[in-house]
Amino acid sequence: MESYAGLSLIPTLVVVLLAVFTHRPIFSLLAGVVVGLLLIEPTSVVTGVADLSLEIMMDETIGWVIMVCGLMGSLIMLLIQTGAATAFAGSMAARANSRNKSLLVTWLLGMIIFIDDYLNAIAIGSSMKKVTDKFKVSRSMLSYVVDSTAAPTCVIVPISTWAVFFAALLEESGAAAAGGGMAMYISGIPYMFYAWLAVLMVPLVATGRLPLIGPMKHAETMAQKGQLVLSEVVDFDDQNEAGHKTAANLWTFLLPLVALVGFSIYFDIDLLKGVMVTLAITVPFLLLQKLISPTGAMDAVMNGFKIMLPPLAIVVCAFMFKAVNDQLGLPQYVIDSVRPIMSPLLLPLITFLTMALVAFATGSSWGVFAIAIPIVMPLAAAMNVPTPLMIGALLSASSFGSHACFYSDSTVLVAQSSGVGVMEHALSQLPYALIAALGAGLLFVLVGL
Repeated sequence: MESYAGLSLIPTLVVVLLAVFTHRPIFSLLAGVVVGLLLIEPTSVVTGVADLSLEIMMDETIGWVIMVCGLMGSLIMLLIQTGAATAFAGSMAARANSRNKSLLVTWLLGMIIFIDDYLNAIAIGSSMKKVTDKFKVSRSMLSYVVDSTAAPTCVIVPISTWAVFFAALLEESGAAAAGGGMAMYISGIPYMFYAWLAVLMVPLVATGRLPLIGPMKHAETMAQKGQLVLSEVVDFDDQNEAGHKTAANLWTFLLPLVALVGFSIYFDIDLLKGVMVTLAITVPFLLLQKLISPTGAMDAVMNGFKIMLPPLAIVVCAFMFKAVNDQLGLPQYVIDSVRPIMSPLLLPLITFLTMALVAFATGSSWGVFAIAIPIVMPLAAAMNVPTPLMIGALLSASSFGSHACFYSDSTVLVAQSSGVGVMEHALSQLPYALIAALGAGLLFVLVGL
């Protein structure tokens, strides 16, 4: 692969600056793709964009993401249209009878639904926004709470899609023996400092024990005046279908979600199979209760899928941007640049900071680690740095990338489900993500000492 050295940083700078100033993540990502392709082959940009878009759309991972998110949208729309989401919100409102309690319930639900960050991101925001709206909680605050219990929770719970993926990656890269990937992953959980801090900070921010900062302070001030969201967003239709013959209740909402978790675990943590089976069961379940008509059910399934298309477009563009960065050699360049300054004391800290930067820049919380693990793990072994500590540093960086990046799939889906603009959500939670990152960095230094 041709080395572009420091030039490989230019597309990322373009994307970040445009995203901050325009609040248009799709435009910003596409601009980054074009700039990257200009560096690679300036005379074939149009061909490059066309070929890259086709390559990405044929990628198995992209297909999986589109199907999972689209069908999750269908499931949520069914629960909204039948009144099940309203029933759940009413039940939660009876228990969460104050602003702080509504956010703490959201936080607890986020930790309970730990199997996958997509499931967490889409389900919790959609189900809790009616509750938090009642207490004039800004959608920015709601989305911060949801996002902070999405990837960070999935990282520190070994029964999740994250644990399964990284355990397999550790084995495939040779860092762990065959069958030993999960045990190695679990050994690193106590050292996944960023994930722990991100989760534990939520009740402190939500209850005011940590002060409101920057965009979050502005959003909360405006929410108290009745403006819960500051930007126009496409939101799920919260109107129940007319003509219900029976009323939905709490279990009408909970049973499909329990089924989704159960079937996903049954199919070896495969959320796609889990949501397909759940939909196949949920539609007859709702029809038998006469909560929705057959035509209404089909419309809800289609409308739920369609409403997920805008965030999915951002995810597709983010994958295109990652592919361009891979061609430019950005991950390898960053790793090679910091390798000379690594020492046994600083290796966990430098690994965390470097990979957090790469994950943030590329919007990829998983892909870049296929490159990093074969380089970092042997280096750690040569320097006698404990393997669990290095696993903790790598997964801390990965969860930071998912949590903080403006255009990561988790950020986009949380914003969609919570009914807030992507950049409004990303910028309001960024200061807290950086605080958690700073705390994690200090802990890696202390443990190294």
